[in-house]
Amino acid sequence: SCFLRHARSRNYTSESEMCRLESVPLDFGDYHPLKPITVTESKTKKMNRKGSTSSTSSSSSSSVMDPLSSVLDGTDPLSLFAAAADPVTTTAAMDGARRKRDKDDSSAVGSDFEPWSSKRGDILARYTTTEKLSIVSGSFSRKATTTGSAVSEKVRTRLEELDDLEEGSQKELLNLTQQDYMNRIEELNQSLKDAWSSDQKVKALKIVIQCSKLLSDTTVIQFYPSKFVLITDILDTFGKLVYERILSMCVENRVSLPDNFSPESVNDTAKETCLNWFFKIASIRELIPRFYVEAAILKCNKFLSKTGISECLPRLTSMIRGIGDPLVAVYARAYLCRVGMEVAPQLKESLNKNFFDFLLTFKQIHGDTVQNQLVVQCVEIPLYLTLYSPAIDWILQCIAYHAPEVLLTEMMERCKKLGNNALLLNSVMSAFRAEFIAARSMDFIAMIKECDESGFPKHLLFRSLGLNLALADPPENDRLQILNEAWKVITKLKNPQDYINCAEVWVEYTCRHFTKREVNTVLADVIKHMTPDRAFEDAYPQLQSIIQKVITYIYDFSVLFSVEKFLPFLDMFQKESVRVEVCKCIMESFIKHQQESTKDPVILNALLHICKTMHDSVNALTLEDEKRMLAALINGFIKMVSFGRDFEQQLSFYVEARSMFCNLEPVLVQLIHSVNQLAMETRKVMKGNHSRKTAAFVRACVAFCFITIPSLSSIFTRLNLYLHSGQVALANQCLSQADAFFKAAVSLVPEVPKTISVDGKMRPSDAFLLEFLCNFFSTLLVVPDHPEQGVLFLVRGLLNVIQDYTWEDNSDDKVRIYTNVLHLLSAMTQEAYIYHVDKVDSNDSLYGGDSKFLAEISKLCETVIAQILDHLKTLGKEETLKRQSQLALYFFNTIVAHGDLRNNKLNQLSVNLWNLAQKHGFADTKTMVKTLEYIKRKSKQPEMSHFTDLALRLPLQSRT
Repeated sequence: SCFLRHARSRNYTSESEMCRLESVPLDFGDYHPLKPITVTESKTKKMNRKGSTSSTSSSSSSSVMDPLSSVLDGTDPLSLFAAAADPVTTTAAMDGARRKRDKDDSSAVGSDFEPWSSKRGDILARYTTTEKLSIVSGSFSRKATTTGSAVSEKVRTRLEELDDLEEGSQKELLNLTQQDYMNRIEELNQSLKDAWSSDQKVKALKIVIQCSKLLSDTTVIQFYPSKFVLITDILDTFGKLVYERILSMCVENRVSLPDNFSPESVNDTAKETCLNWFFKIASIRELIPRFYVEAAILKCNKFLSKTGISECLPRLTSMIRGIGDPLVAVYARAYLCRVGMEVAPQLKESLNKNFFDFLLTFKQIHGDTVQNQLVVQCVEIPLYLTLYSPAIDWILQCIAYHAPEVLLTEMMERCKKLGNNALLLNSVMSAFRAEFIAARSMDFIAMIKECDESGFPKHLLFRSLGLNLALADPPENDRLQILNEAWKVITKLKNPQDYINCAEVWVEYTCRHFTKREVNTVLADVIKHMTPDRAFEDAYPQLQSIIQKVITYIYDFSVLFSVEKFLPFLDMFQKESVRVEVCKCIMESFIKHQQESTKDPVILNALLHICKTMHDSVNALTLEDEKRMLAALINGFIKMVSFGRDFEQQLSFYVEARSMFCNLEPVLVQLIHSVNQLAMETRKVMKGNHSRKTAAFVRACVAFCFITIPSLSSIFTRLNLYLHSGQVALANQCLSQADAFFKAAVSLVPEVPKTISVDGKMRPSDAFLLEFLCNFFSTLLVVPDHPEQGVLFLVRGLLNVIQDYTWEDNSDDKVRIYTNVLHLLSAMTQEAYIYHVDKVDSNDSLYGGDSKFLAEISKLCETVIAQILDHLKTLGKEETLKRQSQLALYFFNTIVAHGDLRNNKLNQLSVNLWNLAQKHGFADTKTMVKTLEYIKRKSKQPEMSHFTDLALRLPLQSRT
């Protein structure tokens, strides 16, 4: 036939056989590449000048050369490091001061000890004030010192400067807001660092003394705990600076002190400097700054004597007895415990003495001086007592850390004996191990009942108990009684904020140990307390926490939604942003825990309502990331819904979901995929032989996709879905519907913009279009022609669109597409196509190799080849010669693979393209050599003898 001028006829089966890899029988005793190799550590010998090491490694397969070590020439980087870090060769240690600074402060105690840093944030957030604050600020101008050489002169000047600070070079800043005050403290912290780095050590000490003095001021008493946190941060900085300064003086011959050094290894200069600091601090007149500054550098005692710290701690503990204000004193004790735990956690007896001292002075809290102060500041006793909590909690935490049971019991008994002991009781529950508290829950409840109503608030005691019971389980027989006793008190609370703070903690205990009935009762009680006067509006964080706890423990959603009050509880979240956050939590839990797909109507209705809430929160201002996240959660839900063999019910669900989630494009895409999957499931059940009913159902699925795709905004999403849905329609023998999808895709190609947004960046769209069209051509091979539309009407339509599309000037994608069209046309001329769709007759069956059909393809081939050659001519300019060379070779390979080279015209064209590829010295010689080898190999096959002549006509030019 006339067409044989172009495409060669193929025997796909024999070609596939020839390309298959040769199978070799494997003896399993041999080495196998997946067998594990055991590597032993290589002993590195001394390195030669080139830096390569001769290493010996043994492996289970000595016959195989390790490809990585052969590249490294033996210089394995890890072996080099090992050699470099050999203790014999190491002389200079790392800078000790740096190493210590990087080391975690809490390294002296274990990771099970909650560090102070984790408590800071809570204290600063909880103890705030709207009242005005004042701060004494020193004028830190540096005085001109005399240049006398006598040391005594220098010392006198420094002492005068310190006196100066204590006597009156300060000005008081009044009427500061809390934020101004915090900013001012931060400025002082920065001034301290600046003074230190510019070697103004006295100025640094002045700043620390001035800051410490602020801790004796309780004029705005409810802010005191936060003030303590801010100022002790400065003290900690100072302590660290002094310690590191002295440590840096101990470095001799570039070797610093080890971590556990002894005082004997410290040189005299360092010791003298250290003593100098202690003497300076001892000369501070006021008790509170003297105590705090000495406590800050407590660790420096390590430089002077082994017993320095153990001698200092009791003395500092006794100093605190001189502080009159019980609140100031208890925070001083807390600071001493803090430094004590950091530098000498083993010296527990000092900590215990500190606490027992506090117990002795406990009655001061209820004395007249304190009462008068509270009247002046208009502060109630219950509020005042809560100011002690952070300090006592910390002291007790330090004492209780790894303490024997006996000590904890003794302390509990001591607290019992004190009157008005609610404050202590609360701290005991906060600081002791949860297991210790949980085991004695009924004792604690009895003690709480005995507490005085007017003192520390009882609901806070129940809250502390609840926090322990969330971490450890009480005895099984007591569980219900504990809940009843606690809830009796909680439910009587009138203040919604107090109520919700308590209820939030006890919900976890209820979920942990009881059934949905008790959880339902608790939720009902919360709704009853929080609904009047819209109290829930001030308690969203706590209500969110309750939901989180409920779904953590009840993750079987059929049980969860049968809790009657769960959905009414959700209705309290009326602020949209919070409501959406809660819905997200529930959906995340569902996706995480739901193992099997569901059709439970209770779950479906509830989750549709929750997903609808998330979807409806989307507006023009919603960020893309947020939309993506919401869509992912809704998609997760859609994938988990299955009505089994009830396909019609499944389709109805997808139709309903489409109407509910129309604003989220990823959800619509998921629905299209799900409906396509449903159509394929139906085909699978019917084994490809549709009945009248299933054929109608499949067409309904196809129609769903056809009307949903146009509502999507992303053009490539639409193109790919048209193609995918067309393939599904074809597989289900819906030929006219498949045609409609493919036509829609063809008519959409001209609308593809030059650039598209990918991950927020604009990218050229050519590569994406090329990829899509190659996929499309593969499908078009099996699509049968429409009886009324003429031969290859879809291919022609697509070629026209490609012809009219405006390509970038510097792009050769049009030619690459045309070359792929030639692959398609070549495949179409074969007697039997390489693949088919089951129960669909493709053109090879319809036309049966009809000569008119082959002639049509032949005409198309000539047109496409002409287009490619025209494009190659336009690339004849100097700047485009390289592209011309690449494309000529690309086209040459296409002709060799798909063309019939017995045709002289085509044979000559291939030789011309080969020469063109090399003509201007831009040829990829490596590829061309391999191509020529391939042609010579092919020529040895029967029916390919004409390749021998071709190979002789293809010269290889040397690159010059």
